[in-house]
Amino acid sequence: MLSVVGVLLALYVVWRVVWPLRVSMSLRGPLGLLVVALALHHRIVARFAGTVASPELPKAVIAVLATGFTALLIGALLLLLLDVLLLAARLLRRARAAAALRATWLRPSAMGVALLLSAYGIWQGMAVPQTRRIEVAIDGLPAQFDGYRVLQLTDIHASRLLTGPWVARVVANSNALAPDLVVITGDLIDGTVAARAADFAPLANLQAPDGVIAITGNHEYYAQYADWMRAFRAQGMQVLENTHTQVRRGDAVLTIAGVTDPVAARYGLPMPDLAAALAGAAPGAPVILLDHRPGAARANAAHGVALQLSGHTHGGHIVGMDQLVKRANGGYVSGRYQVDGMTLYVSNGAGLWAGFAARIGVPSEITLITLRQGTPAQ
Repeated sequence: MLSVVGVLLALYVVWRVVWPLRVSMSLRGPLGLLVVALALHHRIVARFAGTVASPELPKAVIAVLATGFTALLIGALLLLLLDVLLLAARLLRRARAAAALRATWLRPSAMGVALLLSAYGIWQGMAVPQTRRIEVAIDGLPAQFDGYRVLQLTDIHASRLLTGPWVARVVANSNALAPDLVVITGDLIDGTVAARAADFAPLANLQAPDGVIAITGNHEYYAQYADWMRAFRAQGMQVLENTHTQVRRGDAVLTIAGVTDPVAARYGLPMPDLAAALAGAAPGAPVILLDHRPGAARANAAHGVALQLSGHTHGGHIVGMDQLVKRANGGYVSGRYQVDGMTLYVSNGAGLWAGFAARIGVPSEITLITLRQGTPAQ
């Protein structure tokens, strides 16, 4: 789908910008082909260097391709806006406005603006995330857990773009916050265990008194799922696949549950099953659910979950685009939501997929969540 849309937008850019250029066909032809190839670069790279999910190219090359692809998308939207304005000017018989909107320099300039915005967006996408601090009140939370600090990491996407040194800085910043518990809500890596050996290794240095708990995201399934589960556990992570664990403070219990990702269906692996994840959980103990995607929040709330932590959306990547991403994720895209008595928090994520690596107005984050007592349990 991404390739089809990309090609259509590329052809539109060729028609409105490349073809009208006052240069020879020997230049316009190759330039037009380059624009179309940029729209298809995910497939081209997957054919020769890695996969769509994990391009195995030098970091600088990935950054250049990501910048060009994002500029193509933004530029096509700017061109469309100009053409809509031109059509409106003609319909309203505003000759002067129509003449201005037909200016030969205007559309190439729009593509230049798109390129600048894209370069900024890729720079932001590769930035080390900042800390976002929130407090969440939970009804019936035992007094022993009032002030308990949960650090959420999600969508790290360790790759040839976000490499080991970047992951190490994320880990160092996380440890500096001194959380009681670290949870990772999926999409830790992109690529095979061998390809990412140095890039995911720093995650072993995450520290918290109650350990590190992780779940799978959709990207864990794209390469060597079983091998990754072994690799994560070898680093000391507790990986929850439709299971739960308990955190104790004396006699007080907090249940941490985790479910798998729906993409598991493609690979014949277990689908998300919250009932199975909560089987045998301590009665009356507040439940924190780790679910990579936020879309099932209403159904999860019906199971008595107090707090759901999710990622997957990357916050929508770009201001405005978040409205489209929201529609694909049950209406949830970034931040805190109240869902039928349950708190849902959707993190923008620490990293992102190298195939669309832009952030404009949607910063990455490490999330520190402090639990507070809400209404006492009846």
